[in-house]
Amino acid sequence: MPRKFIQRFMPDHELIKRQKALRIFGNVLYNPNLWVLNRRSASGAFAVGLFMCFVPLPSQMIMAAGLAIMFGVNLPLSVALVWISNPVTMPIMFYLAYKLGAWIMHIPAQPFHFELSWEYLVSQMSTIGPPFLLGCAICAVIFSALGYFGIRALWRYSVVRSWQKRKLKIKLNPFAKKDAS
Repeated sequence: MPRKFIQRFMPDHELIKRQKALRIFGNVLYNPNLWVLNRRSASGAFAVGLFMCFVPLPSQMIMAAGLAIMFGVNLPLSVALVWISNPVTMPIMFYLAYKLGAWIMHIPAQPFHFELSWEYLVSQMSTIGPPFLLGCAICAVIFSALGYFGIRALWRYSVVRSWQKRKLKIKLNPFAKKDAS
């Protein structure tokens, strides 16, 4: 069940292999293990993708692809999960990460006002930078762990439920022909 559900939303691996940004990885993209979808690869991909969601850098997808290759987990799923932090959700996620970091560091949260300029970013990094980066790191670790163990548990639950249904089907009709599948 989880495999079929996840595969409905995954992009075609041939399309991903042709992406110009991923050419830096060379022939390693042809490793078949990066395209397999099983419990280990899916849970690892969730951990990588959710971790990279909280990295406040513009090249999250490329870094997620690199980590997926390094850990040998599902590449398309890792890259797709990075899009949880999109232009709509990113301000909320990063603001909450900043609030968490400020709370942990016992620093009062600064009032929010934003200017799109380099000078503003440089000046604010000395005041909001440490709690923001701490909050991002904590959220990245927590959400990647939740994603990893959550997908593993969900996958296991689905497999156990499938086996129970199969047992019940056999118990109710023991003389039925067995499928070839």
